[in-house]
Amino acid sequence: MRAVIQRVSRASVEVEGEVVGAIGRGWLVLLGVGRDDAPEDAARLAEKIVNLRAFEDDAGKMNRSVADVDGAVLVVSQFTVMADCRGGRRPSFTDAAPPELAEALYEEFVRRVAALGRPVATGRFRAEMAVSLVNDGPVTFLLDGRRRF
Repeated sequence: MRAVIQRVSRASVEVEGEVVGAIGRGWLVLLGVGRDDAPEDAARLAEKIVNLRAFEDDAGKMNRSVADVDGAVLVVSQFTVMADCRGGRRPSFTDAAPPELAEALYEEFVRRVAALGRPVATGRFRAEMAVSLVNDGPVTFLLDGRRRF
């Protein structure tokens, strides 16, 4: 699994002009699922994101987690974060999971975040989505499960 996470003051996702998910302060997670990923990867990534200390404390240091600041998580399925752009000029998506596996692990990730006590909003799997956000900081991280976070 691979995730691009952005610390946001607010974020939302629309499908066909309708807001299907929205949060205030928290993480926007663009989640890519790889063909070799498993439920354990979803659990590990969810735990990492919920407990990652990247929100500022009273001294202005990145020292609080999304749980510490009572934040939420907006999860958007994004197979393009699995792209390999090293060769040529066209991205390769051979590492991305087929839709059935990707959807199951996306849903598992969402369940795991919720089980860790965070409010979760989502996009709509395999839909054309318009994502809006206010990146707070800006703060953006790439978490790649192949590199063991």
